[in-house]
Amino acid sequence: MYKLLKTEGFAKRGELTTVHGTIQTPVFMNVGTAAAIKGAVSTEDLKKIKCQVELSNTYHLHLRPGDKIIKQLGGLHKFMVWDKPILTDSGGFQVFSLTTLRKIKEEGVYFNSHIDGRKIFMGPEESIQIQSNIASTIAMAFDECAPYPSTREYMQQSVDRTTRWLERCINKLKELNQKEDTINKSQLLFGINQGGIYKDIRKEHAKRISEFNLPGYAIGGLAVGESHEKMYDIIEEVVPFLPKNKPTYLMGVGTPANILEAVDRGIDFFDCVLPARNGRHANVYTNRGKLNLLNAKYELDDSPISDECQCPVCSTYTKAYIRHLFKAKEILAMRLCVIHNLYFFNNMMEEIRNALDNGKFSEYKKTRLEGFKEFDLKYTSFQV
Repeated sequence: MYKLLKTEGFAKRGELTTVHGTIQTPVFMNVGTAAAIKGAVSTEDLKKIKCQVELSNTYHLHLRPGDKIIKQLGGLHKFMVWDKPILTDSGGFQVFSLTTLRKIKEEGVYFNSHIDGRKIFMGPEESIQIQSNIASTIAMAFDECAPYPSTREYMQQSVDRTTRWLERCINKLKELNQKEDTINKSQLLFGINQGGIYKDIRKEHAKRISEFNLPGYAIGGLAVGESHEKMYDIIEEVVPFLPKNKPTYLMGVGTPANILEAVDRGIDFFDCVLPARNGRHANVYTNRGKLNLLNAKYELDDSPISDECQCPVCSTYTKAYIRHLFKAKEILAMRLCVIHNLYFFNNMMEEIRNALDNGKFSEYKKTRLEGFKEFDLKYTSFQV
C-alpha cells in the first residue's frame, strides 16, 4: 500500500497506492470543506494545478447536504466529479471547535449544529458510518482534539479515550467494508496521535496506536496556539515512534516554511486552508515572499504574480488586473488568487519530491527558506 522510495535524514519520499490512484508523497491536500474549494475553484481546475488529493469535511457534509444523500448519489467522487483520492477528516475537530454546547461522554459527543442548533450525537461508529457513506479514499479515526492548553490530567484522560475510540473505529470500518451496499470497500483508516505538548503522553500514544498496524497515522492537535518551535519539537519526538513504513500526516499545517520543516522531520501528508483563505484576501505566494495585491504599488504593474510561476493565472493575468478585480469586488479576483496559491503549494511539493529523489532536499530547503523570509510567519494553521 505504502512504499518508501527514498530517505534523506528523517525526510521520506514515498507513494501510497489507493483504490482511487497512487499518491506521491510528500503531498499537500487541497481543502474542499463542503466538497468544494472556496473561491470558485472546480475539480477541473484542481487537475490543472497538480492536485493529487482533495480533502473534505465529515462534519460539514453530514449536516449539509447529508451523508446519506451523498451515498444515494453514488458517493463523494461521483457527486463532486473527482476521480482522484479524497481524504475525509473524522469531524472531531469541528465538533470540539465550532460548537459551543457539547457534552463529551465515553460513547461519543452530544452537541448542537452550528447551522440550525439541532441536537446531534457523533461517536466513533457514527463518524465512520458517515465517512463510509461519503465513500472517501481515506477515512480518519474519530478523536478528541483537546483544547490548548490543557492540564496533564485532562490530556491523559482524553488520549486514553481517543485510543478506545480508535478501536471502535477499526471494528466499525471492518464491519462496513464487508457490507454489500458499501460503495468503497477498500476505504483506508488513519489513526491520530494526540497529547498536546506533553512529550511523554505523545510518545506513549504513538507506540500504542502503532500496534494497530493501520494504513497510516496522523499527528493531530498541533498548530492550535503553540509556537512553531514547540510544534517542530513535538514532531521530532513523535515521528520516531510511528511506523516508518506508513505515511505520516500532520493535520492542519501550514505555511510553506512549516511544510519544509515538517518534511525534514518525517512528515508525508499535509493540509491547510491557508493558501485558499489568503488568496481570497488578495494575499499570494511567491518564492520571494507573500504579496498583498491590494497594495497601491501594483496598480500599474503589468507583470504576473510571479515570473517563475507556470500556473494558468501567471501565464495570463497581471497584478494590475487582479488588483482591479478585487477593487471592483469581482469574484474572479478570488478565483485567480486561490488557483495561483494552490498551484504554488502543489508545485512546491513536486519540487520537494524531486529534491528528495535526487538527494538534494537539504539544499532545496535552505534555498527556499531564504526566499520565504518575507512570509508573514505570524500565521500558523487554519482548520475548518
